[in-house]
Amino acid sequence: MKIAASLWRAIHNVHHDDQAIGNLSVKHAWNTTFTIGIACALLFTMFPCRALGQVNGLGQKPYLGWSTFSEQTIVPSNSVMNEQNILAQSDAMRSSGLEAHGFRYINLDAGWSGDGDQYGRTLWNTTAFPHFLDMIQHIHANGQKVGIYLIPGIGTSVYSQNLPIFGTQYHAQDIVAQPLNYGQGFGYGYKIDFTKPGAQEYINSIVSLYASWGIDFIKLDGVTPGSYNNNLNINNIPDVQAYSKSIALSGRPIWLTISWALDEDYLSDWQQNANARRIQGDVECEGDCPNLTEWQRVLLRFYDLIGWENASGPARGWNDLDSLEVGNGATDGITNTEQQTAMTLWAMANAPLSLGGDLTNLTTFGKQLLTNDEVLSVDQSGHPAKQVAGGFTPVWVSNLGNGSYYVAIFNLNAFSTNVTVDWKDLGFLNAAGMRDLWSHAELGSASQSFSSVLPGHGARLLKVKAIGTAPVPPSQIYGAETATLFGNAQLSTCSTCASGNKLTFLGIGAANYAIFNVNVQKAGVYRMEVDSMTTGTRSFIINVNDGPDITLNMSGGSSNIPSKTTIPVRLNAGPNSIQFGNPVSYPPDMDRIIIGGDGNEPYPAFSVYEAEYATLSGSAASSAGFCGNCSGLAAVGNLGGAPQNTVTFDNVNVPVAGTYQMEIDYMTQGQRSFFVSVNGNTAQELVLNGYSFGTPTSTVIQVPLHAGTNQIEFSNPSNYAPNLDSITISPMNF
Repeated sequence: MKIAASLWRAIHNVHHDDQAIGNLSVKHAWNTTFTIGIACALLFTMFPCRALGQVNGLGQKPYLGWSTFSEQTIVPSNSVMNEQNILAQSDAMRSSGLEAHGFRYINLDAGWSGDGDQYGRTLWNTTAFPHFLDMIQHIHANGQKVGIYLIPGIGTSVYSQNLPIFGTQYHAQDIVAQPLNYGQGFGYGYKIDFTKPGAQEYINSIVSLYASWGIDFIKLDGVTPGSYNNNLNINNIPDVQAYSKSIALSGRPIWLTISWALDEDYLSDWQQNANARRIQGDVECEGDCPNLTEWQRVLLRFYDLIGWENASGPARGWNDLDSLEVGNGATDGITNTEQQTAMTLWAMANAPLSLGGDLTNLTTFGKQLLTNDEVLSVDQSGHPAKQVAGGFTPVWVSNLGNGSYYVAIFNLNAFSTNVTVDWKDLGFLNAAGMRDLWSHAELGSASQSFSSVLPGHGARLLKVKAIGTAPVPPSQIYGAETATLFGNAQLSTCSTCASGNKLTFLGIGAANYAIFNVNVQKAGVYRMEVDSMTTGTRSFIINVNDGPDITLNMSGGSSNIPSKTTIPVRLNAGPNSIQFGNPVSYPPDMDRIIIGGDGNEPYPAFSVYEAEYATLSGSAASSAGFCGNCSGLAAVGNLGGAPQNTVTFDNVNVPVAGTYQMEIDYMTQGQRSFFVSVNGNTAQELVLNGYSFGTPTSTVIQVPLHAGTNQIEFSNPSNYAPNLDSITISPMNF
């Protein structure tokens, strides 16, 4: 063991001398690293050197940094991916104060690379980076770390030239899988067969070379199985294992992130071999809008995280929510309020904070967000949050284990909304003290609950000192097998489900649904936990006792592992009917529901009405269909252009007469108009603009409504109207 310790100290010392590495020639640096790799290989027989590829002193906390990719989506890539800009971003990270608050990583995404060497290892783009190693040395001298982008597999030209693998007798064609297949989910290069001699050595040579340059971070992209490409003929799990092992053998602590939209069914492989994994697709617009991102793409992360909330931590690696687009003003594509909300969710998730904007152009507001050490402490706490309430006003909570909790409440509506959290639902009785972490304000104590009116797309982040233990409320479990099935809905066995069964085919047709018959002793509002499973975004349309429909948008990384979300439902004393389906689009598969609480849960004052379930006339009648970014996963098109092409919401119910807020979620590319008529009154023109028919945006107007049932019609007698996703009705005052 003394020999092992001495060898490891030698490895550690050599590979932390960034100044020395910056001055090495590529050949000299490679020889040094290869020698150290041999030493680590010897140590690997004595203790688990490979495990360092996952944790290696880096993965105990999520990283903070910056990446080139987001800027590459809105400006010419060569204006981002060049030596001058990378140095400017590094200097700006330091001079802006971000580095002093923990931001360290400068990550180069796709576009950093150029030709390969004689051993099939990718080198830097010498045109964009004429002094690449000097640039790395400059970044290190700034106290920062450097990352690069890779994809699994081996290049087609490396294969066709049959290049030798450094330090071995093998060649490229010796290690490629036969028959030839793509190297990863993106469809580039060829798949490596890691059962063949020389395959691991090839990856070792790549990682060791990059370690010799001083690389501190690798993003391995296009990894499958993933929720967007579950091609098991490719299956990059062996690639991820090989990179993890190579990182350990290199002797340099290198962060490994794998991307994107990973399949949670293989979670143990991701956790054992990588520091973080991207749980869904890109947050950037990438041409769908002119900015870095837009609210709807941030919104999807609230749904994505539900299925992965139990997967992260210091020993498990971190859930990567993708770039955090804050601090660049209008270029971000989201408002200041939305930026704060996004950072609140990222922090509660303990997600890596990888900034996407131009660090040389940070706004004052952006700096305030990114240098708030109380919020950064939430992200770095090692206690990823769990969702305790879902729907459009979700609540996420981190139990710090010492009587304190981080509590984040969110308003996903576009209008101001009162959000209430009952302490008993978090497991305690009262709050002895609360601190607002964004405003640094002490809020005092709060008995039983906390309420706050949040602006549209707003959030609050609290640290709460709890008192007492709330009794566990009574609950009733209704497994999938207890449901009555209609249409094509089916019951299947499910070994991963708590009930042992799951419901499938609950949607794509109004006749395909399931009903749970639920009994409670007294009328009131209860908590309903819904345990379901999905790969990507899907939506339930839920109906309780033939009342208004409830939209429950969900996402996840597995079609086999159930995740849970909880929403309030209003139940009658005695028997109740709760229907799950989705007449137009895809719902998740379903494990069970659990009805709990004392009947006194908070209930939202707003109601959501999906356009696809309104009365559709003319050409609109046949246009309701799938919309991957929409609420309910569907929307209505072909609206307007003639008087008969209308969408009419016939059953908009409010308790008292008055003026209400109406959020309209719509899609258009360019300027179009709705004519909105309430209860048959003269229609008012609403001129709207947008960038895409694929992603909704919102506007809020005021409408006068009668007590009881109201009718709201959308039309455009002479010109095309936007596509319509949904409307949401809410009181003006709380």
